[in-house]
Amino acid sequence: MTIIYFILVLGITVFIHELGHFIFAKRAGIYVYEFSIGMGPVLYKRKSKKDETYYCIRLFPIGGFVSMAGEDIEVDKDIPDEKQMYNKPWLDRFLVVVAGVTFNFLLAFILLIIVGIKAGYTNPVPIIGNLDIGYPIYDSHITEGDKILKINGKKTKTMDDVMLRVQIGVGEDKTITVEHQDGMVEDVKIKPLKVKVNGKDGYRYGFSLKETTTHDLLSPFKYAVYKFGSLMKQMWYTLSFLVTGQIKLNNLAGPVGIYNIVGETAKSGFINLIYLTAYLCINVGVINIIPIPAFDGGRLLFLIIEKIKGSKVNPKIENTIHAIGLVLLMLLMILITYNDIIRIIK
Repeated sequence: MTIIYFILVLGITVFIHELGHFIFAKRAGIYVYEFSIGMGPVLYKRKSKKDETYYCIRLFPIGGFVSMAGEDIEVDKDIPDEKQMYNKPWLDRFLVVVAGVTFNFLLAFILLIIVGIKAGYTNPVPIIGNLDIGYPIYDSHITEGDKILKINGKKTKTMDDVMLRVQIGVGEDKTITVEHQDGMVEDVKIKPLKVKVNGKDGYRYGFSLKETTTHDLLSPFKYAVYKFGSLMKQMWYTLSFLVTGQIKLNNLAGPVGIYNIVGETAKSGFINLIYLTAYLCINVGVINIIPIPAFDGGRLLFLIIEKIKGSKVNPKIENTIHAIGLVLLMLLMILITYNDIIRIIK
């Protein structure tokens, strides 16, 4: 079942991204050679009499692509110039590039609304709930009902902010700025305790957050808005932490790591798989919009440069940069997959 769930979760995430590119390419009149889900050898291939596009399913469910005429500024003499992507107006090319990310974000929002129907809307303000006996925080000045304002000097406006700040440098002492119920603000240093979590060593700080949940007609929408914004912020924080070295490359998960995550998530219920799919859609959307060669963001960057300078970037230079970016991306994927395998072996 984990294999089935993995294919569904990753397949839906990839499919909706490529569908965005495909729909806007067709809308612009671009000749599309192939719409493919998966990578590697072809398992299934179909082409209708009224459509030039081959629709394919490939062996490895770790990606997908839409192959368009003129996408890489290469002239296909068998395709009319007006159907080549590079000959299309700037706005059409812009919409084709950003459509994949946009579709990922739209699906994520819809899935979060579905999750919100069951979960309801929880007030995100981080208020201290229970304090666990035996932990240093229990004997501190922090009490139930205190509001967490900052952790290590960084503002924490929501419960998700608190969870993120606790996870960064987990195991280290934290300075929590709290607002007591009498209005007084105080900095309190807390220490974690090393514990066993699912048979593995972990750390706990010994407190929970108070949850006040409502279920009404607007709750699913409010939940989706809050969670979408929170997950977006979490992704950008993660990227910035990678740049600054606060998060190491070996903390990232590739297809193998995602497979394990899907398996564990499935054990806790189908609704959590829906949430995971929304999370991955946002993940894929944010990663793709980064201005890195070979990503959608890289192509978008060249479109923006073209708009600024008033003429197209030299196609040979652009293609070379994208090719180099693709090679580096493949090397990164190999490294991440290796780390995933090492974690499983350990």
